[in-house]
Amino acid sequence: MNTAPLVYLVDDEPGMCKALTRLLQTEGIRVRSFSSAEEFLAGRQPGEIACLVLDVAMPRCDGPSLQRTLADAGSALPIIFLTGHGDIPLAVRSVQAGAVDFLTKPVQATVLLSAVRRALALAQDRATEQAATVALRTRLELLTAREREVLGHVITGKPSKMIAADLGTGLQTIKVHRMRLMEKLGVASVPDLVRAAERLGVRRSD
Repeated sequence: MNTAPLVYLVDDEPGMCKALTRLLQTEGIRVRSFSSAEEFLAGRQPGEIACLVLDVAMPRCDGPSLQRTLADAGSALPIIFLTGHGDIPLAVRSVQAGAVDFLTKPVQATVLLSAVRRALALAQDRATEQAATVALRTRLELLTAREREVLGHVITGKPSKMIAADLGTGLQTIKVHRMRLMEKLGVASVPDLVRAAERLGVRRSD
């Protein structure tokens, strides 16, 4: 897979697609263009670090509808909307729904390029965050059942002595479990452990 950032361009106007593709490629940005939302959904490659430049008004499935479809599928793909006319309420709704920007055609090259670079930077950040979460979840699977149990208590802020009493075991045993689970998760402090647990959705033990 080519790891260079990618811009998906969805617009039913061939001339617009051609012009925007040429502009982005001139800046060394990879582009894949589609003439409809349906074509994009069928041709999109998962795992790409990418953003979506999306026309608002298209037949059958328009831009906002595609945005909702992607959101319902759990996609974190950053979206830049393009519209042929200013529509402030639609722009507000789109941005509230997570769009990076809402630009009016004809869009200035510098404005579009700036928005695309922000969107691709956001896509990279999200990909890095997702990879870190996957790695952390893999580490979580290394914990024994007892270590998972101790983890649930540690992240509540309880001292080891109280955890030992709750679990009916010795203080030194809890200290060993605590040390081992932190090593396996790759964290050096309780605050880091709490943040890792929150990212993974680990439940606290009251």
